[in-house]
Amino acid sequence: MIPSYFIAHGAPSLVLEDHAYTEMLKQFAGHIPKPKAIVIFSAHWEEPIQTISAVDRHHVIYDFGGFQEELYKMTYPARGSRPLSEQIQMLFSKQEIASKLNVERGLDHGAWAVLKLIYPDADIPVVALSVNRYLTNEQQYYIGKALSELREQDVLIIGSGGTVHHLSRLNWRSDHVDEWAEAFDQWLDHKLETWDIDALMNYRELAPHATEAVPTSEHFIPLLLAMGSGDKNRRAKLLHRSYQYGNLSLSCWQFD
Repeated sequence: MIPSYFIAHGAPSLVLEDHAYTEMLKQFAGHIPKPKAIVIFSAHWEEPIQTISAVDRHHVIYDFGGFQEELYKMTYPARGSRPLSEQIQMLFSKQEIASKLNVERGLDHGAWAVLKLIYPDADIPVVALSVNRYLTNEQQYYIGKALSELREQDVLIIGSGGTVHHLSRLNWRSDHVDEWAEAFDQWLDHKLETWDIDALMNYRELAPHATEAVPTSEHFIPLLLAMGSGDKNRRAKLLHRSYQYGNLSLSCWQFD
């Protein structure tokens, strides 16, 4: 059974960068069996109803501005998988989770930039899923859990976001890591490793500097979704953490 993962996607330029985190992502595929398909939740696709991509072939969305010209020439023409999209919709229906298919939308940078680092050949079918910041944390976890059986079918489930993601607090020239960002992530480490669901569901009230680390929840939600899909065994392992720009957390969590 393939683990599920939370992968921080950082800035759009991550796909062009060369450092310990990008090297880890480039080596990622060598440590797990090649999946039959990939299901990826992206923080940059928000919908009021859980939405499932059902395209034949993905185009990329350049949902950013002011970055390197090279980024705007990148493609990731992975196939979709209509049978998998429909299976996901069926799994959601069984758990009374409302959902719909989308036959037009491409992959935003939260999805394609990460996948291009891990599987650059774009030779694995991809189904993208939206997030909804207005659901409770319990509902986010439950959505991930509804898809857990896909892991037994060699489907890789990824939540793409960021644990500390406060754009207005970034310092683009800083090599120093802000203490508040580290404090939040350290609290999160302990709660994930002990699978303390009660604390995690109430992280805004309990975690230090939660408001600074998570000013809006769309980037944190993919962590709960990926964790939920690992509910059966409840084992969490931090594979990497580093920071950019003072407090932008680059982390990768594995859920067995």
